[in-house]
Amino acid sequence: MLIDSFDREVNYIRVSVTERCNFRCSYCMPEKPFSWVPKENLLSFEELFKFLKVAIDEGINKIRITGGEPLLREDLDKFIKMIYDYKNDIDLAMTTNAFLLKGTAQKLKDAGLKRINVSIDSLKEEVANSIAQKKVLKQVLAGVDEALKVGLKVKVNMVPMKGVNSDELIDVLEYCKERKMSVRFIEYMENSHAKDDIKGLKSPELLEIIASKYNFKDVGLEASSPSRYFELDDGYKFGIIEPYGKDFCKSCNRIRLTAEGQLIPCLYFDEAMSISDAIKRGNIDEAAQVLKEVVKNKPEENRWDENDGESSSRAFYETGG
Repeated sequence: MLIDSFDREVNYIRVSVTERCNFRCSYCMPEKPFSWVPKENLLSFEELFKFLKVAIDEGINKIRITGGEPLLREDLDKFIKMIYDYKNDIDLAMTTNAFLLKGTAQKLKDAGLKRINVSIDSLKEEVANSIAQKKVLKQVLAGVDEALKVGLKVKVNMVPMKGVNSDELIDVLEYCKERKMSVRFIEYMENSHAKDDIKGLKSPELLEIIASKYNFKDVGLEASSPSRYFELDDGYKFGIIEPYGKDFCKSCNRIRLTAEGQLIPCLYFDEAMSISDAIKRGNIDEAAQVLKEVVKNKPEENRWDENDGESSSRAFYETGG
């Protein structure tokens, strides 16, 4: 079992298999050129798996595959199957923009993937295309439909932005509700890679919009999830993620691994330790020691503070958000 210095059990790792993405979303990486880290700098799936076996043996029981866009990395289903075959009761999930999902959903499900999170920031074609700087909506929605068809559990994330998609909260909620998918509205996270003029909506503003049509009650945080959930009269639940909220880090159980082997204790922090050399040399004990050190150094809270104006310099496309 991995316990940090604040007595939190760390049992969840998010693994970024690539920083590449086929979208250029305004709140993430709008100006980044379509280039990528040289393949030789990345850990192979076999090398990533060697480390994940160490992590699983130390107590990790939840793994989320992220990017960039993870489906851009060839043979991702084979990597997922490595993990599933090693321990088939691992909670194995993936975050994706769903653009390539229609052609891969069945392979991913067969490999052992259980759940996916998909970003849907708009159901209006022109707005979705503007946010992603690419024609995306039809293919994304087709990917979601295919995922549901093959039996993957789907959760939707939306980042509401003033003057962009803030008039679509109820539309996205109802789209998810009709398909029995959970939806989480994520307060925009300030970061130096996003467009300068983005203004997100805070939780009270989001709830006011939803209250214009629905009655709901606050049912609180769900286990170690960063989401606060609310329940409509008919039992449907939606979530809000408040990165500036005082409870955001309270029960954090996560660490992150980049495709180049940087093990990161916190989404916001720039500090990291590499497991790359140890894994490439086959020194499993050293990799295990790095894991324990990173967990030990996990901070009590992130550095977000809406009052000091600081924004993260960590590129979310490297760590999967």
